[in-house]
Amino acid sequence: MKQSRVLLIYTGGTIGMIEDPETGALMAFDFDHLSDQIPELSRINTDLKVVSLGMPIDSSDMNPEIWQDIAEVVKENYDAFDGFVVLHGSDTMAFTASALSFMLQGLKKPVILTGSQLPIGTIRTDGKENLITSIEIAASKDEHNESVIQEVAIYFEYSLYRGNRTSKVSAHAFEAFISPNYLNLAVAGVDIKYNSSAFYHSKLNGLKVYYDMDDRVALMKIFPGFSTKVYKSMFDINLVKAVVIESFGAGNVPNNTDFYNMLKSYIDLGGIVINITQCSSGSVSQGKYANSTALKEIGVVSGGDMTTEAAITKIMHLLGNYSDTEEIKRLMQVSLVGE
Repeated sequence: MKQSRVLLIYTGGTIGMIEDPETGALMAFDFDHLSDQIPELSRINTDLKVVSLGMPIDSSDMNPEIWQDIAEVVKENYDAFDGFVVLHGSDTMAFTASALSFMLQGLKKPVILTGSQLPIGTIRTDGKENLITSIEIAASKDEHNESVIQEVAIYFEYSLYRGNRTSKVSAHAFEAFISPNYLNLAVAGVDIKYNSSAFYHSKLNGLKVYYDMDDRVALMKIFPGFSTKVYKSMFDINLVKAVVIESFGAGNVPNNTDFYNMLKSYIDLGGIVINITQCSSGSVSQGKYANSTALKEIGVVSGGDMTTEAAITKIMHLLGNYSDTEEIKRLMQVSLVGE
């Protein structure tokens, strides 16, 4: 087999940061310094090329415009490379991975996001292993010379996860991510053990890129004693086209008449309300309890077992590419890319 070609797309994040000697704050720096810190990159049996998306950013500054930039780089280089690795800050990595999974449909090649909890210049950094193994996964082919992974994924601390099934759960541990409702795609030890039964394979013929993302989306987390009045502006159909609600347990909310009336009025005007659980794992089952039955009756859409990151980016994708409200509601309840 010929040597695989992998494109490394550098956006910034902790993996590419150094400490300001005066303030102690972490600041982004040029990728050239990163390559100096990992001389092992030159020894990887892969034709590795690098592209930076302008000035490196902290991942808290990530936004749909940069998602579009990443998607464009993948599209422009899709035929020339066998795989892609996106260096990204961990804080919003699951959002970006989810967004890219909806934007890059029909993938037959891997797009692996990775980063680190410690800067690459730190002696105990997790960045070196994360990057090197991500490149190896992105370059991996099967016996038919096809990419082993053909979807957007996150690699972090010896585990490969489906991107739109992943959430960050720790600001301190190296095991920063979990895939609460789906199997790991692979685990890296002495060898990389792939779980082929968990892989996603698109049925589309060729890559189709969806750039449009509608940001008129809101997120509401239910808590005991919340005031409906406080959230009234969130349900203004002129400003917000969809609201994702993080409810209790299997999809429950308080039995609050004012809240139900607010939701119903918003939905009747064409607004979309999606119900997901705020639990770290599990699924919404509207109708299991009386309080969630009322949500189902007024037209609230069940988000099933989607993560918050997937639900937010999926509805942004659907609003950006579809105009019919009922079709958007239907598609929210259908798996588009394994979410």
